[in-house]
Amino acid sequence: MPPTLPIPTCLRAAASSATRPATALPRNLLLTPTRALSTTSPTHYKQPRVPDSDLRIPSTTAPMPEMPPYPYGPRPFYHQSNTGLYGAARIRFGNNVSERNEIKTRRKWRPNVHHKRLWSASLGVFVRTRVTTRVLRTVDKAGGLDEYLLGRKPQRVKDLGPWGWRLRWRIMQSPAVRERFANERAALGLPPKEEELLKREAEEPLPDGTAAGDALMAETDQMLAEEAEFELETEAAQGAQDGFMKEEKPRQ
Repeated sequence: MPPTLPIPTCLRAAASSATRPATALPRNLLLTPTRALSTTSPTHYKQPRVPDSDLRIPSTTAPMPEMPPYPYGPRPFYHQSNTGLYGAARIRFGNNVSERNEIKTRRKWRPNVHHKRLWSASLGVFVRTRVTTRVLRTVDKAGGLDEYLLGRKPQRVKDLGPWGWRLRWRIMQSPAVRERFANERAALGLPPKEEELLKREAEEPLPDGTAAGDALMAETDQMLAEEAEFELETEAAQGAQDGFMKEEKPRQ
C-alpha cells in the first residue's frame, strides 16, 4: 500500500500548483529562436563595392526599373536557379533499381552547386554567386566571367538566367566594356553613337506598333539561331545591283 501524506500537506501542494501559470517554460527555451520551415539559407550575396564607381553590383531580387527586363522571364521550375549561374541545370528525377528483385525506388539528382567568388576584370572585384561546376568549366573556356556574361548567342542568354542578366547589365555599364564596344564600332567603320540617340532609336515604334530595338533584337536572335548569313547593304552592293562596277568577261 503506497504511503499517504497528511491532509494539510496535500492542500498546500494543490494551492501552489494552482497559482503556477500553466504555460510556464524554462528560460533557455524561451530565448531559443524559432526555426524556419525551409532548410535552404536565403540568397543574400554581400557584394563588395566597385572602386571609383557609385553604381553597386545589383541584388538578385531587388527591383531595378533602369535595367531592361530579362527577355525570357523568371524560370518557372527550380526557382533557386533564378539567383545564381546555373546554366540549364535542374533537378533530375529517376529510379533506383535493385539488382536482385528489380524493385524501383524514386530518387532525384540535384545539380552540383558551389558558392564561389569569380573575378570580374571590368569591375575590378570578386563577384559572389552560386554557380554549378558545368558553368565553371564554361567560364574557364570562355576566358573569364566577363566573356561568359557578354556572350551574344541566344542559348547563352538563356543560360544566364535572371541573375546572370543583371550581372551582364552591370558590367556593360563599366568604362572598360564601354570602351571595348566603342573600339569595335570604330573597327567596323561605324560612327560612335551617344546614349540618348541609342535610347531614342530603340524606343522609336515601327509601323506594327513594336519598338524598333525589340524587333531588331528578335530578328537578330532568330538569324543567329538559324545560323543564317548576315547581308550588309552598302553603297557598293547597291551599285552592283544597278550594273555599276559589274565584272565583265574578257573578250576572246
